Amino acid sequence: MKATKIVLNTALALGVVFMAVICVKSVVTPIKFEEERAVRETQVIANLISLRTAEAQFRLDKGYFTADLDSLVDYLKTAPKKEVLKEGSLSEKQLEDGMTETKAAKILERARIKAQRKMKFQGPDSLVQLYNYVWENDREVKSVGLQGFRRDTILTNMIQSLYKGQYTEETIGEIIYIPHTNHVKFEVETNNEYKTSQGINVPIFEIRAHYNTYLHDLNKQELVNLIDKEQKLDHYPGLKVGSIDAPNNNAGNWE
Repeated sequence: MKATKIVLNTALALGVVFMAVICVKSVVTPIKFEEERAVRETQVIANLISLRTAEAQFRLDKGYFTADLDSLVDYLKTAPKKEVLKEGSLSEKQLEDGMTETKAAKILERARIKAQRKMKFQGPDSLVQLYNYVWENDREVKSVGLQGFRRDTILTNMIQSLYKGQYTEETIGEIIYIPHTNHVKFEVETNNEYKTSQGINVPIFEIRAHYNTYLHDLNKQELVNLIDKEQKLDHYPGLKVGSIDAPNNNAGNWE
């Protein structure tokens, strides 16, 4: 009897420990899943934002969005970016007198051409020399108070211009891959013929990463539950930017 009681007590104690472990695990597992999900989604979102930036610039130059991510990367590596160098600004009085950025740019362009005919500006600081000469000597520029005003369109490196040192030519290709996968590419759909209800053509795109891609190695049941929850809410089970159904200003579904 005593031995039986000891066995029963031991079994009961083990059962209590087992249930305690189950209870702790049921609380800890979802927390760990959500913590790791948050870390990974920060990285996925960063790539989606970079791709959105690239698609927007591609459309600005080409007039349409592309579903070919490899060609998008090639575009970033090879296409120059036009940028306007700005120095100085128009005063309130100049604006009131009818001066505009366009008029000011034309006046300076005329002055630069005249100056270049008279003088030879050479070396890496030739533009600085040219503008200093124009500001000090051109009558029209001085008469309308454009000393110190400068607008120049230059060609710069597309990657550096768009991403400000975040990527290099060697690393830019990583934006097309979903983090925490074995180089799985983001899914892309485009519709460059989409028309609004008013008959206006508005190209649209959608770039997405399903939960099954970047969360595939986490707790399977938690992943199934997450996907099921989003599908019941009629939400895309993952992260995406843009929409292939209708224009949404290329917003992300986390924003």
